[in-house]
Amino acid sequence: MHSTTNKYVLLLLLLIAGLLLAIGLIAPIITFKKFIFIQNTFSIFTACWNFLKQGQLLLFVVIVLFSVILPIFKLAFLFKLTLAKQTTSAKTKELLHLIHRLGKWSMLDVFVVAILVVVVKLGAIGDVEKHIGLYAYAGAAILIMLLTNKIVTHIEKQNI
Repeated sequence: MHSTTNKYVLLLLLLIAGLLLAIGLIAPIITFKKFIFIQNTFSIFTACWNFLKQGQLLLFVVIVLFSVILPIFKLAFLFKLTLAKQTTSAKTKELLHLIHRLGKWSMLDVFVVAILVVVVKLGAIGDVEKHIGLYAYAGAAILIMLLTNKIVTHIEKQNI
């Protein structure tokens, strides 16, 4: 699919994206502080678990689907494409374009958390601390989008 150097660079970037995604899913993303005594710190995984425990099935499904499953699937598919010798099948191209179109939904969590941070900062009832998980997840989502775009562009050039 790519020259050897390009292939190794893409694989390295995909590994970095995978590491950032893992950190972003597991590490704390924000802490809500209310008054002096009450604070809640959570990661994307703990937020999903809390949605499930509280019976918020729609939120649970949306966040798990677009913030956990889709990015992992995209990474696995991009690894497969990068390692493949031949990427010209119609099914592969169709799937790649679908993943490319769904890319904007990978940022869903980041935007929701950003809105929550702004809302809480504007309120007098509490404060919000951002943690490494938020930055790692955002970095992974952006890197995956950029890599998807790079690979889509490369495959399109192969077919011209």
